[in-house]
Amino acid sequence: MKYPALLSFGEALARLSSFDAIVDVRSPSEFAEDHLPGAINCPVLDDDERVLVGTMYKQVSAFDAKKVGAALVARNISRHIDAVFIDKPRDWKPLIYCWRGGNRSGAMAHILAKIGWPAVQLDGGYREYRRHVNQELTELPSRFTYKVICGTTGSGKSRLLQTLAAQGAQVLDLELLAEHRGSVLGHLPGAPQPTQKMFESRIWVALHAFDPDRVVFVESESKKVGNLRVPDALMDRMRASPFISLVLPQPLRVRLLMEDYAHFVAEPATLNAQLDCLVKLHGREKIARWQAMTESGQLEALVEELLIDHYDPAYLRSIDRNFSQFSQARTIELAELGDVAFGEAAQRLRDEA
Repeated sequence: MKYPALLSFGEALARLSSFDAIVDVRSPSEFAEDHLPGAINCPVLDDDERVLVGTMYKQVSAFDAKKVGAALVARNISRHIDAVFIDKPRDWKPLIYCWRGGNRSGAMAHILAKIGWPAVQLDGGYREYRRHVNQELTELPSRFTYKVICGTTGSGKSRLLQTLAAQGAQVLDLELLAEHRGSVLGHLPGAPQPTQKMFESRIWVALHAFDPDRVVFVESESKKVGNLRVPDALMDRMRASPFISLVLPQPLRVRLLMEDYAHFVAEPATLNAQLDCLVKLHGREKIARWQAMTESGQLEALVEELLIDHYDPAYLRSIDRNFSQFSQARTIELAELGDVAFGEAAQRLRDEA
């Protein structure tokens, strides 16, 4: 094969394990929005340089823009060779892509091939990958059989999923992929949610790793997890699947939430800021009272009120809206929070799958 070679995404996907690296040469902001799974970012133009060249292209001339762009690209590729590629052996094989498989990835692939590496350029670039993911997410979810874990807030759904995964079950943990616990207080400190495109890429990767002959366990999410939308085809399959309702006594639900939301216990001001989001639903007077409870350390009492007045009614509305077959759910009741109880429940579900 003559290098640099040009491969379609379908061809590259079939050979993905044969590449030693996937190199995304787009700008850092493009990479941060989404990228091929496992890719590293070696931009041939950073964000400011990309704006500069694009502006020159529109306002001056294509020729002048190309001159400036070529100089910047050459310097950046040189820097990446020194910093990232210099120790790679002769048979090191990278797959290189940019936005649409044009000049940026072409320049990197050409230079690496001239050095002697068997560099491959992705035809169509990230745009072709994105088209493939969009298309697959319309039909990929239908290849699997799901069991949907339901339960009110604090019933231990996420812990059960984690236990199932630890036991080797196939688990699609949408809250983990979305980096959000799926409620108004569900934002994880120091962990901004991924973009919608990145969320969809993570779902695509997870589904591709599953065996269609085995059950996939998933939580009963609504259409959105934080700010991110669950793909329609996946949501439709979840709604049509069997349900398992997880039940935990109220005092244990409070205790579990105190453990899972320890960051709010440590930083009451953060909790109070989030409670402001509930003013439209519950009124300023009630929110002010809840915030006073936070400041006075009455957190367990606050959690119980939040469950009764906010979370349970909201959950039941969501279940009624999104999961019409919930009334037929099989119930699993847990009497304690320990690893043994969740382990036994997970084992029962696996045995029945």
